[in-house]
Amino acid sequence: MPNFEPSQVPEIIFDRQPQWKALYYEAWRIASEHIICNPQPPFLPYMDEGASSDRVWIWDSCFMALYCKYAPDFFPGMASLDNLYMILHDKIPTGRKIHHPDNPPLFGWTELDYYRFQGDRKRAVRIFEEKKYLQKHYEFFEKCRAGATVPCCVKPVALKKKELGYLWAGCPSGMDNTPRGRGSYGSIFWVDALAQQALSALCIAEFAAEFGRTGEERKYRALWKQQCALLNQYYWDEKDGIYYDIFCDTHDFCKVLTPASFWPLLAGAAEKDQVRRMISVLRDPDKLGGIIPSVSRDDPDYDPAGRYWRGGVWIPVVYMIVRALNQVGEFEFAAELSEKMLERMAHTWKNTEPHTIWECYSPSQDAPSTKSNGQFCRTNFCGWSALTPISMLIENVMGLYDIRASDRTIRMHRRKIGRFGISNLKFGTIRCDIIADDRHIRITVDQPVTLEVDGRKYPCGQGETIIRA
Repeated sequence: MPNFEPSQVPEIIFDRQPQWKALYYEAWRIASEHIICNPQPPFLPYMDEGASSDRVWIWDSCFMALYCKYAPDFFPGMASLDNLYMILHDKIPTGRKIHHPDNPPLFGWTELDYYRFQGDRKRAVRIFEEKKYLQKHYEFFEKCRAGATVPCCVKPVALKKKELGYLWAGCPSGMDNTPRGRGSYGSIFWVDALAQQALSALCIAEFAAEFGRTGEERKYRALWKQQCALLNQYYWDEKDGIYYDIFCDTHDFCKVLTPASFWPLLAGAAEKDQVRRMISVLRDPDKLGGIIPSVSRDDPDYDPAGRYWRGGVWIPVVYMIVRALNQVGEFEFAAELSEKMLERMAHTWKNTEPHTIWECYSPSQDAPSTKSNGQFCRTNFCGWSALTPISMLIENVMGLYDIRASDRTIRMHRRKIGRFGISNLKFGTIRCDIIADDRHIRITVDQPVTLEVDGRKYPCGQGETIIRA
C-alpha cells in the first residue's frame, strides 16, 4: 500500500479544539498501518482490527467499515466484508481465519450505511440481489447450532436459537468477560443477539424496498416486527425503564445493565415513552451516565480501572448508542456523549505513554482500560477505536449525521460551536466542502445537493451556497 498522506482523507476544520483535529489525523494514520495486503485467498486488501495478524473478526470489520466510508479509495473497509462473505458463504479456503463465526450480525447495518453514503448501487446489487450475502447471513445466524464448527473459523459456534431468543456467550457476543448472566453462560437469552437480528431484518427490508422486491420486503419487515414484539414483551423492564437479558427458565430479568441494552433502540424496537426512560438511564451518573462504561457503575462487578468488559469504555458500543440517539432525534445528547469520549481519548493520547489510541478506555480517569490481568489493553487500535475521532467528530460533534449520495442529501443538526467544517468530502461522485460558524453555513459542491438543517431544506446548486441558519 502507498504511504498515508493527510490529503487522502477529508480535511477537518475545528477551531475550538485543535487537539481533536490532531487526533482525527492520528486515527487515520494508525488505521493506515492496519491495511493488510493478503497474499492468500481471498486476495483483497483488508483492514486488520489490531488484535491478531492471522485472524479476522466480523463485528470489528463491520465497525471499521463505518469510518472507512469517508476515505474508501484508500481504506478497504468494504473489501474487508467481502473477505468475510467469501470465507463464510462462498466457502473459499484461506489461511486467514474468522475468530468467531457467530459474532454480532452487523453486515446489513454496515452495508445499508455504506450504500446510502456512497450510493454504490453496483455493490448493493451484488451483495443483495446476486450473492444474497445479507439474506444468507441472516439465515446462518438463525440456524447456528451450539458446538458446531464452521470451515476456516477458529472457534466453534456458541449461538443457539430458541423460541424467545438466543443463547450465546461473552466472547462471541464481543463482550468477552462481561458479567451478564453472573458466570452462568447458557442460562440467559441475550438481548443484543435478538436486537441485532431485528436490525439485520430491518436493513434487509430497506434494501428490498430500494430494489422493488415487495415480497422480500414484506417478509423481512414482518420478521423485524416479530423480533421487536419479543423484545418488548419479554426483555423490557417497565419498572427500571430498560431492556435486559432474561433467564431461560423463569423469563425473569437478569439485571446486569450494560450498553447491550441499547441495541433495541438502534433496531427501532422502542416506543416514544420507552426512549424517554432509556435516556434517563443513560444520563444517570450511577449507571451509564457520562463516559459510558461496559457495565453499570452500581453493578457489583464494575471495576473503575476497566478490567476489559467489567467497566472498560469500548468505542463500538458507544458509537452504537450515539447512532441510536441520532436516530430518535436526540442530537444534542449524542453530541454531548461524543465530546466526552473525545476528551477522554485526547487527554489519554497526550498524557499516557505510549501516546496512541487504545483498544478501550478507563471509565473513571484519562487512561487506557486494564485487561482482566490488570495490564493495559492493546495499543494502536484503529481498529474500531477510530470511530470516535473520525465518525463521532463528523456525525455528532459537527452534526453532519446523515450524508447520502443515494438521494443527494446532507442532513445536519445545527450546532453553534465556533468555526468548524469538513472539506474534500467525497460521497458517491459528489465532492463537497462545508464550513460553518455561529452565523452562516457555507457549502461548496461540484453537483447539486440538498442541505437539510434541522428539517429545513436548502437546495444547493453547483458551486458555493451561503446559508444563514
